[in-house]
Amino acid sequence: MKIRKVEEAEVDEMWSFVGKKTQQRWLWHAMDHRTGVVLAYVLGPHQDDVFLQLKALLAPLGIRHFYTDGADVYDRHLEPEHHTVGKTQTQKIERKHLTFRTRLKRLVRKTICFSKSVLLHDIVIGLFVKRDEFGILL
Repeated sequence: MKIRKVEEAEVDEMWSFVGKKTQQRWLWHAMDHRTGVVLAYVLGPHQDDVFLQLKALLAPLGIRHFYTDGADVYDRHLEPEHHTVGKTQTQKIERKHLTFRTRLKRLVRKTICFSKSVLLHDIVIGLFVKRDEFGILL
């Protein structure tokens, strides 16, 4: 299998919760800045090690430049010369968040559809991303 090369990627995280809003869960994902194709995703808490997992998944793609929002985690782990912060360059990934929230009610901020366990939360979101973004039918 040939690994495609990607020049630039948008990276962002999306908040949700399990059981109650104090039990936060985050969908971290990256997409090709040019095509809008989702490249990889990781689910976990809002911590550096989860972003580093995503970064490791992206490493084989040879990404030269990252576009992100102003979260401190990106400043800590991306070289400044390969990193641009700002809303104008992350519009595709922010739009993807809206699509996810519209199509998967567990990601809506005010909802009665929520997961009661981390395992089921991650499975449901993972299956959704795999089906809608990667075309994998399980």
